[in-house]
Formats: sequence, C-alpha cells, structure tokens
Amino acid sequence: MQEQYRVRVSDDRLVFSAAHFITIGADCCERLHGHNYRVAAEVSGPLDENRCVVDFLVLCENLQAILHELDHRVLLPTESASIRVTVGDEEVTATFAQRRWVFPREDCALLPVANTTAELLARYVAGRLLERLDSGIGFRPGMLRVEVEESFGQSAVCELQGG
Repeated sequence: MQEQYRVRVSDDRLVFSAAHFITIGADCCERLHGHNYRVAAEVSGPLDENRCVVDFLVLCENLQAILHELDHRVLLPTESASIRVTVGDEEVTATFAQRRWVFPREDCALLPVANTTAELLARYVAGRLLERLDSGIGFRPGMLRVEVEESFGQSAVCELQGG
C-alpha cells in the first residue's frame, strides 16, 4: 500500500477583513460590502528528513503574510472585463458602467483576477502560497488546497495538483 501525507492549517489567526464587490454577468455589480474571511490551507507531499511534509509553523506564517496584504483593504480585480481599475500615485478609481468608486491607494489590494469571488480569492492565495513556499524553503507540494470562507457556511476551494 502506498502512503500519502497531508498537512492542514486552519487557525483563528488565518483571517482577514476586506471589502469587495463582484460582477454577476455583464450588467450587474454588487454593492460594496465586506467580509471577515477565514482561510485554511492543506498541502501534500513526501516526508522530509524530519519525517514531516512541511513544518506547520512555516505553512501558517507564510499564509498569514499573504492574508496580511489583504487585511483591511478594498479588493479590486485588475483583470475584469467589466470593472475598470485605474491606479494613480495616491488613489485608485474603479468604474462599472455609470458607477464610480475612488479609494486611497494604500487602502487597496489590486489583485490579478477577473472577479473578487471567493473562488478566485482562493486561487490567488493558493498561487501566492505556492510561490512563497517554493522560493522561501524550496518546498513544492504534490497538492495545495486553499479554502476561503467569506461567511459562516459559505466557502470556496481551489486545489492545485502536481508539484
């Protein structure tokens, strides 16, 4: 029988609060609103010389660093077909049809996503975590799974396979 190992972190420190709005179809855009997001991550891989997949602390600290970049920010999609984001030195303007929002630059997280849905936030966090683990400790998991819960009972998962 073949052995497989997975490590999962889900902690009260793996949270961020942020505002966002999403588009639904070409002509509907939600009102600006916020969530207290909770995030969990799971990785799989072979055991290392210490007989663990990856140190829980390392996984948790790297995930926390990513979430810190999103915390208390307005999440804006830079690859949206419907929302246009214009970045200035001191402010960011987002427009959708006749609607317009202006935010201080330091209050925004500009994300390379088409929409700030929980699904694409999970994919963004998973990609950033993969980069950090690879560049920081040289760890490429066989599988990386990130779950983003935007409210109790409502979450999305992105799973990346192959390391």
